[in-house]
Amino acid sequence: MNAETRLEVLVVDDDPSVRAALRRALEDEGHAVAEAGDGEEALARLAGRPADVVLLDINLPGLGGLDALPLIRETAPAASVVMVTGEATLANAMRAGQRGAYDFIEKPVDLAHLAGVVAEAGRLARMRRGLDAAAPAAAGDADPAPFGMVGRSPALLALVEQLRRVAPSQGRVLITGENGAGKELVAHAIHALSKRAAGPFVKINCAAIPKDLVESELFGYERGAFTGATQGKKGRLELADGGTLFLDEVGDLSREAQAKLLRAIETGEVERVGGTRTAHVDVRIVAATNKDLAAALEDGAFRQDLYYRLNVLPLQVPALRERRGDIPLLAEHFLAASCRAEERPRKRLSDEARHLLEDYHWPGNVRELRNLMERVAILVPGEEVGAADLAPWLENAPGGSDASGLRGEIERREGDAIRRALDAAGGNVTQAAASLGIDRTNLHRKMRKYGIGRR
Repeated sequence: MNAETRLEVLVVDDDPSVRAALRRALEDEGHAVAEAGDGEEALARLAGRPADVVLLDINLPGLGGLDALPLIRETAPAASVVMVTGEATLANAMRAGQRGAYDFIEKPVDLAHLAGVVAEAGRLARMRRGLDAAAPAAAGDADPAPFGMVGRSPALLALVEQLRRVAPSQGRVLITGENGAGKELVAHAIHALSKRAAGPFVKINCAAIPKDLVESELFGYERGAFTGATQGKKGRLELADGGTLFLDEVGDLSREAQAKLLRAIETGEVERVGGTRTAHVDVRIVAATNKDLAAALEDGAFRQDLYYRLNVLPLQVPALRERRGDIPLLAEHFLAASCRAEERPRKRLSDEARHLLEDYHWPGNVRELRNLMERVAILVPGEEVGAADLAPWLENAPGGSDASGLRGEIERREGDAIRRALDAAGGNVTQAAASLGIDRTNLHRKMRKYGIGRR
């Protein structure tokens, strides 16, 4: 077992023979196991050495398991707590769930089942720890937030906080945002942080599949269902059974496909094209779109009933221009990764290059920035990347225009607005920034860009 799958497990039970049996089983799986005989000892151990998973008995002397549970969650918030008890009543299970337990296992313990539960619970704990690592970045270096979400802007941290709440639930999620903003990354994070993390993550791009093939891709088909169907095939819904189905660009589904997807969501039943057998599936749907589905509802292009089935837990992924403070961090991250992948000497961005990247409008969002840094790693000579190295590619990027066109007009108006704001504020940069609705650092950067000095 490697370091990524080896877990720190704390077994809390007042019966030494039970602790020994669980320890042997878990150590055979390659995990590191500690023991505690009661709730107080468990809290003391966790205060000194956090665990990934805590196996907690309900009936303990002194501080009982259900009373210890919230204290454990407070002491070791990243840990997943699995209740293990000989009194597996519905009331106990409900109380444990309400107090933050990950799962509930009945004694005598099925060791094979336990191994799977511990692995899933540990994966969730590691993901929680990754999320927690996002917060220190606000005052530290440009370390990646979870799942490659590099940055420390309020917009990104707000998204991470929403992920904390949304992912562990069973609710369907609708992710909205522009192309290239990172919607698929968010979908992967939702799956990885859910109780379905050990199950499959299956993706279908609804915009990339011809309309007459979407139904067979979603629901599968039987042999002979159509020309070329020489053998049966499972659809994406069946393949995702027990896991997550990611419907990318769901706004591009035809009305016919929408109706059949709606029925599958409502009934949990799937019938292959050309078949008569009904299969039951347990799938969490995570959908994403760059379209304005509210407008599509008014136009009749998207079914209202399906929209409300999908939009149980909405998540909005911010565009890169809405998190400008993250742009230099992302750029450095992608540049370092590209240099490693291409086996090139590490490069660094000059201050002028960073400012240029921050001021660019990024029509292609994070995807465009990543591609640019890969180009830089390969084509720019020397260790330092200057603004002059980047400008030609940014000027020619999709959505850009030259200084005599729309972009130039926008920049002239922005420069004029900054000059007026500074005049009105008597040269006070802080007041001018407040009147413009931007922060002081951003205003200083724009002043440098437009050659505006203090008044």
